Amino acid sequence: MGKRIVVDPITRIEGHLRIEVEVDDNNVIQDAWSSITLWRGIETILKGRDPRDAGLIVQRFCGVCTYSHYEASIMACEDAFGVTPPPNARLVRNLIKASQFIYDHIMHFYHLHGLDWVDIVSALSADPKKAVDLAKSYNDNPYNCSETNYRAVQKRLTKFVKSGRLGPFANAYWGNSSFKLSPEENLVIVSHYLDALKVSKLGAQMMAIFGGKNPHPQSLVVGGVTCVDDLNANRIGQYLFKFKELQNFMETAYIPDVLIAAGAYKDEGAAGIGAGVKNYLCYGGFPLDDDWQKTLLPKGVVVGGDISNPLELDENKITEGVKHSWYKGEESLHPYKGKTEPEYTGYDSKGNVKGDEKYTWCKAPSYDGLPYEVGPLARFIVGYSQGHNEIKHLVDSTLKATGLPITVLFSTLGRTAARALETKLVADRTEGWVNELIANLKSGDTRTWTRCDVPQKSQGRGMNEVPRGALGHWINIDNKVIENYQAIVPSTWNAAPKDKSGKRGPYEEALIGTKLSNIDQPLEIIRTIHSFDPCMACAVHIIDPKTNKVKKFKVA
Repeated sequence: MGKRIVVDPITRIEGHLRIEVEVDDNNVIQDAWSSITLWRGIETILKGRDPRDAGLIVQRFCGVCTYSHYEASIMACEDAFGVTPPPNARLVRNLIKASQFIYDHIMHFYHLHGLDWVDIVSALSADPKKAVDLAKSYNDNPYNCSETNYRAVQKRLTKFVKSGRLGPFANAYWGNSSFKLSPEENLVIVSHYLDALKVSKLGAQMMAIFGGKNPHPQSLVVGGVTCVDDLNANRIGQYLFKFKELQNFMETAYIPDVLIAAGAYKDEGAAGIGAGVKNYLCYGGFPLDDDWQKTLLPKGVVVGGDISNPLELDENKITEGVKHSWYKGEESLHPYKGKTEPEYTGYDSKGNVKGDEKYTWCKAPSYDGLPYEVGPLARFIVGYSQGHNEIKHLVDSTLKATGLPITVLFSTLGRTAARALETKLVADRTEGWVNELIANLKSGDTRTWTRCDVPQKSQGRGMNEVPRGALGHWINIDNKVIENYQAIVPSTWNAAPKDKSGKRGPYEEALIGTKLSNIDQPLEIIRTIHSFDPCMACAVHIIDPKTNKVKKFKVA
């Protein structure tokens, strides 16, 4: 047996995640285990409730992905009720979701993932004038680009270092040989890290304009939306003004910074580090027509990285297994028949995974018996394979600019780049949805809701694409109340443990073959895991109905 390394908890994510790996004598990862270590409750308390209440309750799966679960739950009910919302409701939902996509992706790169690529301390030795020249080589008018600003950033960082209170920059692996950016490249990106702290709030404000508030918006109902009085010139103008400012940051900071990182880490990308299972799945998102069938984000499957052979999605092939999860049984079930019966067995006496036993609260979703990655990379690979015009243009132009082959997509770098390109894909469509909404209102079409009633007995699903990937909510209704409710969220797909046949989940497989430059500073593990944008709170959501105890935890 090789040496075991445990990273617990993985920080800069939502929730609690533990990664355990086994490395050989050359510090190359040979095996990996992904463990979600805390569990919480939502799905069980939905039983017996009115289905129309589910949307507001399931928002509490997470404090970040609130709107994602809200919309998926409403869509599941609409499917079960047999109701289609009017065009204005479709557009308003697209605008709310667009705001979430844009600011969520920006926040992820800078505040959750950026410090895996950027050496903050290195930026202190940068030449501000050279940093200006560098930034202008990637964009004609870079965001907040001046020698004065870059010197001010260095002064702020120096104060952090001298005070000994590094805040978000503490306990990092500064100086690790896995960092590849030059001092000037580090300075440009860390400058935008600080800018993004202010800019990202614009997205939350955009969501609140039509959603009522952020987080936990309140304007969706089964059959449409309730924000009727907000569909006026003033409110729409506010949304558009804030969007333009956010879009400018994306164009002049976010995308150029990702290109800077791509240039420095292109060898790792070309080597396929972090590729993972190479199976990709997406449900489709952002409906473009009034029957809600055509979508901006693609729907489909790619198996084994074969972009020459895109496949249609068959919902009946989706199951969840629990052989290596802390639940009773070993069977794999479709979500309509899903069970959530906890059975915690823990780790061995050394705190490691027990051989081939259960080791996580995360279930193991599969499609046609295989693990699948979901998220921006999955959407771009499926879309590219299907000939999606906008996705192909974004991918091909980026590859041309960086001089990299298409295979670079299958890597940690490719996963990070796909998220940035998707931000532009969504932003480029957003103003069109605003104009479409205005045109409807001018024509006299002010409908925002379709009347509907709760069926006596029915079932439905809300399958959608959200920032972190494919999200599905499944609801069973009996006697007009919820009889069963199951959700498979993006991080359940990606953080899945080994399945019943021993196939690793996407996080686990993405780490295999990665060489650690310093096993006491597992930067490479953090970088690949963060590229998925983990959300553990979304992935595990159950309660102990017998004790209903509030448990206390201490993280050493």
